[in-house]
Amino acid sequence: MTENSAEPASPESGEGSNEATLARSQERSDKVEADLEKHPGNWRLLTGDRPTGKLHIGHYFGSLANRVRLQEMGIESFLLIADYQVIYDRDGVGDIQDNVMSAVADYLAIGIDPARTTIFTHSALPGLNQLLLPFLSLVTDAELRRNPTVKDELASSDRPMSGLMLTFPVHQAADILFCKANLVPVGQDQLPHIEQARVIARRFDERYGRVDPEHPVFPEPEALLSATPHVLGLDGTKMSKSRGNTIEIGMSADQTARLIKKARTDADRHISYDPVNRPEVSNLVLLTALCEGADPYQVASEIGDGGSGTLKKRLTASMNDFFEPIRARRQELVADQGHLRQVLRSGNQRAGEIADQTLDEVRHAMRMVY
Repeated sequence: MTENSAEPASPESGEGSNEATLARSQERSDKVEADLEKHPGNWRLLTGDRPTGKLHIGHYFGSLANRVRLQEMGIESFLLIADYQVIYDRDGVGDIQDNVMSAVADYLAIGIDPARTTIFTHSALPGLNQLLLPFLSLVTDAELRRNPTVKDELASSDRPMSGLMLTFPVHQAADILFCKANLVPVGQDQLPHIEQARVIARRFDERYGRVDPEHPVFPEPEALLSATPHVLGLDGTKMSKSRGNTIEIGMSADQTARLIKKARTDADRHISYDPVNRPEVSNLVLLTALCEGADPYQVASEIGDGGSGTLKKRLTASMNDFFEPIRARRQELVADQGHLRQVLRSGNQRAGEIADQTLDEVRHAMRMVY
């Protein structure tokens, strides 16, 4: 595991420098991936989801399946349901309780093992959230406003930004560092968040010092970039519940069939895999390939002149076959809410104990033990 920090692309950087930064990040990620197989015990993973709605197939292929893979490799894992990150600046946040419990059911149904992966929520961990105070002392207002997520919120919303939204990057750093995670699976768009966590870890060491002279209080986490091609919604745009273009993991076979039937394609009857020029068709081909464990170019070649109707029928059959055992298991889990709550209580207790231990170490490093 390298100790050199990846350099974040500055907002003023040109396209070439951004590409170079991504190339360096991918190279780091590839080295991390190679080490995971050899030394899984050296790594502790943190990942999670915001419970803004039900988890869908984009979540599954983009991150959930990889979490199971890493768990099975023997990597200690922490899985955060970030309920505090739903209340940033929204008039209506939906049923957070229902979304949280639904996520727990999804996790268990796909193969997350609570004996090996700690599942927990923000709101249950005072120790994690208290890390925000010393961490906020290590960043500037300008740095926060340069964060891509914060910048996007400033640009796209006509409402004043809440303090919680502005400090989102610091909250994410606390999520990662409270358990001293050194591995965070992310997409390319989340690399600035990992870099912010690395910066905070370094600055804490420089400003406040250590309890153990040989080791900093916080490790600098590494990003593990996703190898799965980006999955779009059924309309060829970003997959999002608000757009109504998702297929939820817990949906029935009939619901799945109806949604796929309405999926957007194009006028060309010949099916090809060309994500740049034919995003809608290519996305359906990709989903078929992911469900079948096949190559998307081969799938497109097999369908050929069969047209979008044939493609949609094949995708429907493949997706329903793939998710059938997951959905059956999920139904059993949803029927036992007591078990789901016990899994969450146990995970919250374990994560809370770790957060309190880390906070105690932070107080000692800051000379604030009275």
